[in-house]
Amino acid sequence: MADLDNTAIGRAPENRRQAVVKLIWIAMWMLYLGSPVSDLADGGHALPGTVLGWAGLAAYVTLYLGLVFRRTNAERQPPWAYGVLGLLGALALVLGLTLGSAFLVLFVYLSVACGAVLPLRQARWAIPLATAALALCAATVGVNGITLVSLLVPCMLGGFAMTGVRQLVRTTRELREARQAVAQLAATEERLRLARDLHDLLGHSLSLITLKSELAGRMLPDRPGDAAAQVADIERVSRQALVDVREAVTGYRRPSLADELVAARGALRTAGIHADLPAEATAPLTPDTEGALAWALREAVTNVVRHSGARRCAVRVGEDGATVCLTVSDDGHGPGDAGPGNGLTGLEERLALAGGRLETEGGRGFTLRAFVPAGYAAAHDPGAAGGGPVDGARGAGRPAGAGG
Repeated sequence: MADLDNTAIGRAPENRRQAVVKLIWIAMWMLYLGSPVSDLADGGHALPGTVLGWAGLAAYVTLYLGLVFRRTNAERQPPWAYGVLGLLGALALVLGLTLGSAFLVLFVYLSVACGAVLPLRQARWAIPLATAALALCAATVGVNGITLVSLLVPCMLGGFAMTGVRQLVRTTRELREARQAVAQLAATEERLRLARDLHDLLGHSLSLITLKSELAGRMLPDRPGDAAAQVADIERVSRQALVDVREAVTGYRRPSLADELVAARGALRTAGIHADLPAEATAPLTPDTEGALAWALREAVTNVVRHSGARRCAVRVGEDGATVCLTVSDDGHGPGDAGPGNGLTGLEERLALAGGRLETEGGRGFTLRAFVPAGYAAAHDPGAAGGGPVDGARGAGRPAGAGG
């Protein structure tokens, strides 16, 4: 069974055993050559005719098996394949005209070979041509009506049935290739999601650790107690960062907006920036909407702490109809002429996956607005909200992280 599974439709044999299985499957249909074999074995022909009959039949079977085995379902055929088809037609015609009606079944195999080997646009005329040659040969040797119908129907239907199988094989091959492409895209998207989450997580945590380390260093000579408190905070933040990274790696992290508000207040206070933040979100949000806004808040506050040089930062969360808006504004200098960096670019991509958008405004200070549908649910793409594993390949994004 393993070999039959491995020789799936549209897939070439990969070893000798699979090749033997395919050859046996093709050779099974040669049992219908019992009529010409019986005719030759009965001795109803002269010795030269019998010898030539056996030789011609052996040559026909060899050519047929070799052609169907090697060239079935190939997109393009070499010139020799058309030559073999021509030889099969010639042998069928000569043997049928010289040895009688028992050999007319060879035209059925010729029609099947045309359907299996030739592209559809060529098989459309080759199969009727083989059927017409069968009818002409049958009329010449004097076959009765019932026998003629019993040959013409399999000849026509067998050939076109093989064209259907050929199309099925082609479709199956394309589906297999598409499935592989989807799997690769899904893996790529999952790697991008993980890189984006890790960048966001570590960018925020490492920025806070750096600030607290610098503050502890300045306090250490004169205020060892305060410095020890900062070191304790560094330990707490680093432990939490380790937990966050582990959760992100397992693919089940969904940040909480309430937790991010608390973390943002602490980070801004440590950086000496006055924080004007709400105690919690003003309206109940779906977990996925909250997750998308929490990532936006983390990225925005990290940029304020690292780059803005601001003295004041205000955060507002409001709902306007079917959309929830997170606004983070400061009185710093903004990104300047450098434009948005990887962090804002990744955040824009994350919000786009959540069905939202990102707006920024410079001038006196810098304002970031993140819009997300209030009823957004990320069942189709949990990575958009920082949730579980991605179900499929949708979109693409560069790794986003803290910092412009």
